Amino acid sequence: MRTYRFRIYPSNRQISMLESTINLCRELYNAMLQQRIYAYKLGRKINYNSQQDEIPEIKNAFPEYLSIHSQVLQDIARRMDRAYANFFRRMGEKKNGERAKAGFPRFKSRERYNSITYTQSGFKITDNGHVWLSKIGEIRMFMHRPIIGEIKTLSIKRDKVGDWFITLTVETDSIPDKSEEAETMQDSQFQPVKPVGIDMGLKSIITTSDGSQIEPPHFLIKSERKLKRAQRNLSTKKKGSGKREKAKTKVAKVHRKIERQRDDFSHKLSNSLLGDHDLIVFEDLNIEAMVKNHHLAKSIADASWNRIVKFTTYKAESAGVVVVLVDPRYTSQQCSGCGNIMHDLKLSDRIYHCNACGLTIDRDLNAAINMKRKGMEKLEEPMNVGRGTPEITPVEIGSIPARANLVVETGSPLL
Repeated sequence: MRTYRFRIYPSNRQISMLESTINLCRELYNAMLQQRIYAYKLGRKINYNSQQDEIPEIKNAFPEYLSIHSQVLQDIARRMDRAYANFFRRMGEKKNGERAKAGFPRFKSRERYNSITYTQSGFKITDNGHVWLSKIGEIRMFMHRPIIGEIKTLSIKRDKVGDWFITLTVETDSIPDKSEEAETMQDSQFQPVKPVGIDMGLKSIITTSDGSQIEPPHFLIKSERKLKRAQRNLSTKKKGSGKREKAKTKVAKVHRKIERQRDDFSHKLSNSLLGDHDLIVFEDLNIEAMVKNHHLAKSIADASWNRIVKFTTYKAESAGVVVVLVDPRYTSQQCSGCGNIMHDLKLSDRIYHCNACGLTIDRDLNAAINMKRKGMEKLEEPMNVGRGTPEITPVEIGSIPARANLVVETGSPLL
C-alpha cells in the first residue's frame, strides 16, 4: 500500500460545497457519538453495522444529507467505530507499569473535523490530471508525479491555513514482499556491499560510519522569532472575533512552513543515504522518553530523527535497500577497535580515547561504526533486541570539523 498526496484548487462554489459537506459529516459524527453514549447508559449495544444501517433513514429525515455520497457517510460510522476501538485498546495498555489515560472519543468542533473519505467509489482521476468527485464535480489538481497502482480510497482534507489536499491510498504490486525480505535476511543470503551505520545527535544531526557528518538545519530555531511574534499577536485578540481567526491562520502558516522544511530536508537526506548504500543501520531511539529532558526537548523535536528514519525505511522497500534498527546501548562507550567498554565516559567527552588499545576517534563516529557492526550481526543472527537508553549529544560542546561526503540541500519543502 502506498499513499499519494496532491494539492487541489477548488473553485469558490466547490469550496462552499466541500465545507458544507465536512460540516454535515461532523454533525453526524457527533450525533453517532451521542447515540453510543446514551446506548451505554441504557445498557444497549451499538456497533458499526447498526449505525451504518440507520444512514438511509437519516437521509430521508434530513434531505441535506442527500447531497453527500453514500460512501462518505458510511465512512463516518467507520471512523466512529475506529475511535471506540482505539479507546478500548488504550485502556489495556500500560506505561511504566501504570495504566495510562485512555482518552474517550470526543465531540468534534469545526477545527477538529476537517476531512472526508471516499472509500470505494464516487471519485475518478481524469485524463487531464484533475480529480472528479461525486456530488461536487471536477476539481483542478496538481498531480506532480504519476500514480502507480490501483486507487482504493480518496481522502479530502482542509489544512489549518485553508488549503485543500487529497490523499490517495493505492495498492501496488511493485513493492517487494516483506515476508520474502525477512526470509532472505533469515537465511543470510543478503550480503551488503555498502553498509553504513548512522549515529544521530544534536551537534551533528547524523554521523555515518564512513566519517560523514550533516549539520542540523535548526528550522524551528530560525523561525522562532517570527513564531513568537505571531503567537503574541494571537494572545491579544478577543476569542471568537474575526481578527483572532486571522491571527490563528498566521501562526498556522509559520508552523506549516517549518513542517514543510523538515519534510524537504528529510526527503533529500533519505534519498542521499539510499543512493549510496544497500544496508542502513539506525539506532532504535526512544524519543518519547528523550524529550522529557526539558533542556534539550526543543532541539530534539527540531532534529526530526524519527522523520528521517521513517522516510528512509519506507523508501528502502522500493529501492531494494535493507534498513535495520539496533539497540543503541554502549555504542558510544564501546571501543570500535578492540571492543573495550569505558563506563566512566561522560557526555561532554566528544573525543573517544580508549584506555585499552589507545584508539582516538570522534565519539559519534565511534558510535556509528559500532552500530554498523551491530547491524551486520543482526543480519546474520536476527534477534529481537530490546530498546536501550539512548545518548544525547550535547549542543553546548564545541563543534568538531565535519567531513561531509553527503550533500543535502535545505529548502522549503486521515483520518
